[in-house]
Amino acid sequence: MTTAPATSANGRLGVIEKIGFGAGDLSINVVVYSLFMLLLFFQTDVFGLTAADAGTIGLVTRAFDAVLDLTMGSITDRFTTRWGRYRPYLLFLAVPFGVAVLLLYTTPHFSTYAAKLVWAYATYAFTMVVFTGVVIPYISLPGVITSNPKDRLSANGYRLFLAKVGAFMLAFAVPLLVKAWGHNDPARGYQLAMGLMGAIATILLLLCFFTVHERVQHVVDPTPLATQFRLLLRNDQWIILCAVCVIGTIGYAIRTGVAAYYAKYYLGGDERVLAYFLSTSTVASIAAMVASTWITKHVCKINLFRWSQLAAVAVSVAMFFLVRPGDTVLACVMLFAVFFVVDLHAPIFWSVISESIDYGAIKTGHRVSGLAYGGISFFQKVGGGIATAITGWLLSYCNYVPNQAQGAATLRVIALTLAVIPAGFNLVMGLIMFRYRITDDYHRRMMETGALPPT
Repeated sequence: MTTAPATSANGRLGVIEKIGFGAGDLSINVVVYSLFMLLLFFQTDVFGLTAADAGTIGLVTRAFDAVLDLTMGSITDRFTTRWGRYRPYLLFLAVPFGVAVLLLYTTPHFSTYAAKLVWAYATYAFTMVVFTGVVIPYISLPGVITSNPKDRLSANGYRLFLAKVGAFMLAFAVPLLVKAWGHNDPARGYQLAMGLMGAIATILLLLCFFTVHERVQHVVDPTPLATQFRLLLRNDQWIILCAVCVIGTIGYAIRTGVAAYYAKYYLGGDERVLAYFLSTSTVASIAAMVASTWITKHVCKINLFRWSQLAAVAVSVAMFFLVRPGDTVLACVMLFAVFFVVDLHAPIFWSVISESIDYGAIKTGHRVSGLAYGGISFFQKVGGGIATAITGWLLSYCNYVPNQAQGAATLRVIALTLAVIPAGFNLVMGLIMFRYRITDDYHRRMMETGALPPT
């Protein structure tokens, strides 16, 4: 079920509340980016799983988590408390959230490989359950903290910026802390470093709970869930965005998932090189967010979306051919260029979802909002799971063996997996977006007339 406004409040949001709201996404991104950047590398090089098993674990648990999204959305629709409909989950799951991060990066001393697998599946699944229990209520908060559109936009600006700060903090700090605290025991280093990240995530969730207030009350939309599904399937533009979401997530997660292997083996770097290389991608993403906001003031955002993904293909292929093993400086420069061009689409994607919902409302006569966002989240998680599996299976295929010098064929596959293979997904994503017709002008005419303009 989805929710629809019943009463509204025009209370303006202060800076403290906007920062508190953004702190929630900073906390969430401790988990998101650790899954993308570090977990597969940790599981193979530290925890001791084979690359194939680590990839399969990612696929299975992410698929399980994707289904949880719809369940959690239904739960938040059914219950409310004196703290509101969404905020209580931030309070009661804050500590389990931090504990889950700690357990996920803990390496117990098991006597059998089977026990390792059970632990890896159990901790990953537990993390996904708690993660979903926090994320679904959190992404629903903008609709209830204020009804003022400018305040919502401003709050989301704080959120996006602090989310990238969280990504940078994780990418830069964790490898250095692993070396400083683990000494010659990386398992101990990861446990302590990610334990700290989990504690910070807990504090940030609590900060979000205590500083954010639910001002807009909702009633449950009586439209049956099956009917909402059928309405969404008639929204061809939303379906295009779902395809773009899953394809784009696969490419992005493959690139970030293999980056640690590229830094360690292809560049021959230590923890410092790993920190610099991973944080380069997050700095590029922040720069892309700023640049995208400026560029879309002058050109159609859909055209920027399309052509940025096609340009990413050229930059990625150039990185593959130009960067030789051990060429760290050029690798960082090229990685910055790749992520900058790729991530120009990110702010656009999250803004056009609402426009596809407007399109569906006019086309079908019914607005399906909550399930539309939930569906996008579903496909994002499915894409992440597929990407983890592809990365792990590719490493296994090229006979990757952790913590030793890799052969020329293995290094070539690692380089392909960072640059060329994700570029293929960027190409498909860009081409699909040429079928997406809700440009700035199309949306303006659609909203002015209340009808779908001719194409």
